[in-house]
Amino acid sequence: MGIVEVTGGVDTHADFHVAAAVDANGGLLGVESFPADQAGFEGLSAWLADFGTVVRVGVEGTGSYGVGLARFLTDAGVGVVEVDRQNRQVRRKKGKSDPTDAVTAARAALSGAASVVPKLRNGPVEQMRVLLVARRSARHQRIQNLNQLRHLVYCAPELIRVRFKDRSQIGLVKEAAAMRPKPGSDPVAYTTNLVIRNLARRVLALNIEIKEIDRLLVELIGQTAPELLELYGVGPDGAATLLVTAGDNPERIHSERSWAHLCGVTPIPASSGKTIRYRLNRGGDRHANAALHRIVLTRMSSHPQTRAYVARRRGEGLNSFEIMRCLKRYVARQVFKHLPQPA
Repeated sequence: MGIVEVTGGVDTHADFHVAAAVDANGGLLGVESFPADQAGFEGLSAWLADFGTVVRVGVEGTGSYGVGLARFLTDAGVGVVEVDRQNRQVRRKKGKSDPTDAVTAARAALSGAASVVPKLRNGPVEQMRVLLVARRSARHQRIQNLNQLRHLVYCAPELIRVRFKDRSQIGLVKEAAAMRPKPGSDPVAYTTNLVIRNLARRVLALNIEIKEIDRLLVELIGQTAPELLELYGVGPDGAATLLVTAGDNPERIHSERSWAHLCGVTPIPASSGKTIRYRLNRGGDRHANAALHRIVLTRMSSHPQTRAYVARRRGEGLNSFEIMRCLKRYVARQVFKHLPQPA
């Protein structure tokens, strides 16, 4: 009897993973459940190997519940591919269960329907991703606190409202943070001043946190792709976001076109009959797409070559959205040249 080539499929969860094994013809060899921890990863790998030579494993949720398993299998030398969730129409017809999803993942990996190599998440780019999570949270909270601060000023007692209503954002925060409210005859004014001061100090603390995160991001970008920061309109936040989309294993992106598709800036054909047109691609990594959008906005406002391009394209009849779509594709092409290259 010859060696059996085995393809695995895993439906991942927070506490346990359900694995399925199929042979080279897609025949089911077995289904089993394992804990979502180191011992479970080892048990799953050994279970698959008992059936024969493990060719590849399709894993659902390699960016969430399956990240630990994908990292373990990759370190063990097993080929891992990322599997999307089952098509909703197929799921509606066949129903859903964890074993069914695991078998579907295995057969998708076997047929080549699932062929995307997941991110390794084991290098400086993963550090950037973690920092960006904290940065976005801090930025969102800062905006929320500034809005609350302004609202409190508008609704405050007259003496407080008159004092702060015409202050700039920076001036309001600095002056409010320096206050030392003291209890007096008006308890409402005292409490309002106290809360305004605390909000202002929270904003200053968040500013310091964001600056420190940006400093760390610049260091990591300098180690990974320093040329990105030299591109017009690309700051630490945008460069890190684009690098996170690429991942720690740049060999997974085979071409500039696949990179543009990953960023959601490749136009989608939407032609019918005699009408030839393209529509906006709403797929891809939306954080990367947003980063490209911000870069394009910066260039359209202050980059001479980009402003000249915009004027020329408007003369050809294109509107702003169509021009921005073209520019985002161009910036994606430019960024691709500066991504880390495989060793």
